[in-house]
Amino acid sequence: MIPFLQCSFGKDQQPPFQTGSTRYLQAASTNDQNQNGNHTLPQNSKGDAQNHFLRIPTSEEQKIINFTKESKDSRSKSLTSKTSRKDRDTSNICVNAKKHSNHIYQISSVPISSLNNKESVSPDLIIVDNPQLSVLVGETIDNVDHDIGTCDKVNNVHLAIHKKPDNLSASSPSSAISTETLSLKLTEQTHIVTSFISPHSGLHTINGEGHENLESSASVNVGLRPRSQIIPSMSVSIYSSSTEVLKACRSLGKNGLSNGHILLDICPPPRPPTSPYPPLPKEKLNPPTPSIYLENKRDAFFPPLHQFCINPKNPVTVIRGLAGALKLDLGLFSTKTLVEANNEHIVEVRTQLLQPADENWDPSGTKKIWRYENKSSHTTIAKYAQYQACSFQESLREENERRTQVKDYSDNESTCSDNSGRRQKAPFKTIKCGINIDLSDNKKWKLQLHELTKLPAFVRVVSAGNLLSHVGYTILGMNSVQLCMKVPGSRIPGHQENNNFCSVNINIGPGDCEWFVVPEDYWGVLNDFCEKNNLNFLMSSWWPNLEDLYEANVPVYRFIQRPGDLVWINAGTVHWVQAIGWCNNITWNVGPLTAFQYKLAVERYEWNKLQSVKSVVPMVHLSWNMARNIKVSDPKLFEMIKYCLLKILKHCQTLREALVAAGKEVLWHGRINDEPAPYCSICEVEVFNLLFVTNESNSQKTYIVHCQNCARKTSGNLENFVVLEQYKMEDLIQVYDQFTLAPSLSSAS
Repeated sequence: MIPFLQCSFGKDQQPPFQTGSTRYLQAASTNDQNQNGNHTLPQNSKGDAQNHFLRIPTSEEQKIINFTKESKDSRSKSLTSKTSRKDRDTSNICVNAKKHSNHIYQISSVPISSLNNKESVSPDLIIVDNPQLSVLVGETIDNVDHDIGTCDKVNNVHLAIHKKPDNLSASSPSSAISTETLSLKLTEQTHIVTSFISPHSGLHTINGEGHENLESSASVNVGLRPRSQIIPSMSVSIYSSSTEVLKACRSLGKNGLSNGHILLDICPPPRPPTSPYPPLPKEKLNPPTPSIYLENKRDAFFPPLHQFCINPKNPVTVIRGLAGALKLDLGLFSTKTLVEANNEHIVEVRTQLLQPADENWDPSGTKKIWRYENKSSHTTIAKYAQYQACSFQESLREENERRTQVKDYSDNESTCSDNSGRRQKAPFKTIKCGINIDLSDNKKWKLQLHELTKLPAFVRVVSAGNLLSHVGYTILGMNSVQLCMKVPGSRIPGHQENNNFCSVNINIGPGDCEWFVVPEDYWGVLNDFCEKNNLNFLMSSWWPNLEDLYEANVPVYRFIQRPGDLVWINAGTVHWVQAIGWCNNITWNVGPLTAFQYKLAVERYEWNKLQSVKSVVPMVHLSWNMARNIKVSDPKLFEMIKYCLLKILKHCQTLREALVAAGKEVLWHGRINDEPAPYCSICEVEVFNLLFVTNESNSQKTYIVHCQNCARKTSGNLENFVVLEQYKMEDLIQVYDQFTLAPSLSSAS
């Protein structure tokens, strides 16, 4: 096991398909609503797609950002709407609310001085209140962030930010245009002990001791519990050269310990965070979902849109009308087109039980449970398309039968109530959801992948600012596109993305999807619920009971994703999704170049080790590639990457010298371009640089890799293993020394 981080940075029979007889996509699109009352889009939404979205007039001086509360109140207890608003400081901005019809509140703001000290119009803020979720009318105004100092200023326009409740707020993102410092959040159980030495201080500081001003300090010293200062007899920091680091490493004892405290790794292992304190009041457990409405291409490429999405205060952002604004041809991802392009392409099928909306019952229908039945199998696009079409036709027949059975309104009401009561008791219908359809092959899916290059850079599959673009090889579904094919009731169970990376999801349509989202700092609470229900948070299939979350004061964002809408899931956000209608979705992951994203990715990397779960993203390999490819100007992000490089460099040096001293030869192996990062064949931990390979697999050139720990468990003196080296120490030394903090844009200007 590579000691990448020994503590975290803070806190997975019918006729064949025929386009003529099964044009259910087109049929569903001809009406304003489908059978479930969901708005649909034509299959080919090129150009016309934007007509299906809410249109709000804009001007050159004004941008509109909407916070939509589309979710239905699924809580067992009624929530009382608040109408009072706190007085705000109007020295910088004055807010007046005017109530409009349909639960829409217009907030007008006075101009704010911009970068060039000229007046510019701050965007109006629209809060759309769904009548079914009438809470927080008033809190939404209270929660608007009026701190001009934290507002990103680009092109003389200020982005209005909806601020989460205080105990939901994570740290602000570090970016080139934001001067806000990222504060690494920790729980009492999880700390980062930084053994960095500030170039401005002669003291070896831990957890902030010895620094009066963290922002002016060049080292990361954060934590909850202060510790005493330590002045080591010999110490190194991220500002030490590789020569000093390696010289210090040579003084290590047999057990890898140093009398000079080279790196003081005394923090406890990572643990799930406790529930934020103080708990949220009940009326704030259905927060409005941050939503941004786009009208044209210029809106999509507006810089503050990027900053708004990656802000840790926003666990999720819905970008409405993206397909229409960018004139994306969603028809390229329709079922009809997929069948015509590659009808034999493999589809993973998840067999599920059709459950009542927002509920999850056991197979007998007697009690609500967290465990979600989700059996896996495989089929082809053509066969699933046939199933999807037959499902739609069957639904039409059932709807027609129900209409003929209804005699009058009173009978209809009693029938509906009786059916709803029996629905929880009767056996549930079996449905199939098609997931993980790989669209990474540029030859097979050239048109589809090319269409996605129209997207803004921060949500593209490949871009220089996307950390996952620097892995160097394809990780299916993460730095490549995957597609899902769904029928009504299809569910994606609760989860966080691999290694807590952000995700992008676009609904192709024609039906809608419903999302449930919980902020990252509550994942420990959901982990506890999983354990109570004998489930594994990381590996099991689970669907949360909303009543349990309500009682535990866990906020849940709930909203509808319509065709053409893009959902941005921020780093670490917990979410689960169900299809309301017949639809396809495309999705992939993105890694913003921020300290917040890197911190959460490393934190999950370390937690996965303790849970014996493979980290899909090789964070050690990625960190070295980042050091080779990227210039980092954010001090916080730089210090975290540099610290990891130092730890890895120390490990490689000490392990190599220990092997040589024990008479074990280290053979040069190297690595080729696009070669995946190696993982231990037993414990699945990432193995960097020094690979322990069995003699047999080495002679057969199969190279079955072991980590050092698993190799020694198999053969204590390593006599059955050869050690292969992938990188020259000179190469690692050069990368380490050349990775320095780049000047920020503001200081450069």
